[in-house]
Amino acid sequence: MFRGSIVAIVTPFKDGKVDEDVFRELIEFQIENGTSAIVPCGTTGESATLGMLEHARVIDITVAAVNKRVPVVAGTGGNSTSEAIELTAHAKKAGADATLQVTPYYNKPTQEGLYQHFKAIAKEVPLPQVLYNVPGRTSVNMLPETVARLAELPEIVAIKEASGNLEQMAEIISLAGDNITLLSGDDNLTLPVLSIGGEGVVSVVANIIPKDSSEMVSAWEEGDLNKARGLFYKMFPLCRAMFYETNPVPVKTSLALMGKIRDEILLPLVSMDPSNLDRLKKVLQAYGLMQE
Repeated sequence: MFRGSIVAIVTPFKDGKVDEDVFRELIEFQIENGTSAIVPCGTTGESATLGMLEHARVIDITVAAVNKRVPVVAGTGGNSTSEAIELTAHAKKAGADATLQVTPYYNKPTQEGLYQHFKAIAKEVPLPQVLYNVPGRTSVNMLPETVARLAELPEIVAIKEASGNLEQMAEIISLAGDNITLLSGDDNLTLPVLSIGGEGVVSVVANIIPKDSSEMVSAWEEGDLNKARGLFYKMFPLCRAMFYETNPVPVKTSLALMGKIRDEILLPLVSMDPSNLDRLKKVLQAYGLMQE
């Protein structure tokens, strides 16, 4: 379930509301191009600014549209344990295969607090959990020792590691590799993470190039290192461009330039600065994703 190129899918909007028809089209685009699993309501899906009802609706749409063709890993984390439990309970009822649980942000819990948070969710809602460590967003770094403790719980099955620290990721494999699957949380580190024992990536760039992202991981799994390396370096400038500004602004802008969604995001995120937009267009043009 937790391998390959897993897309952290964007949430398209139309006049401030979820554009349900376009969202279903994006899901089909992913499945047709080899994506291994779909993550709605992650950071890239603007989970932090979706209302509770919108959040639940996006998960419902995803589960129904995917229709068991690939796993759905619903983003249901939060900085409130009770809220995360509520969202996770809904995801389970909706038919999600697993949940993505971000480390609680803003309140900066201790390592013991992190452990108790994820343990409480697992106890209340027995559904496979993918932990999500992204200290650049949350201001808290979940240490390998804490991950190893959590990996002893049967519900904790994988971790999306977006610390950018390969040494830390290697330590997770060393401490808990038999109990947990390591997934890259950064597109520009996917190949290095695979090389130390990772099984795939929860990807931003797969929103716009799902086939290349999927084929890169598959090439690695099949032992075709030259193909995997070639695709990695082909994708690398595009991966970097996805973070010219705060995610998901560049990736949603890219999809809009490709004609797949409207160029609409929720405040407090705003449209790209013109200078960064020009840089993004050049990268998209060089990749063949839009005309000059």
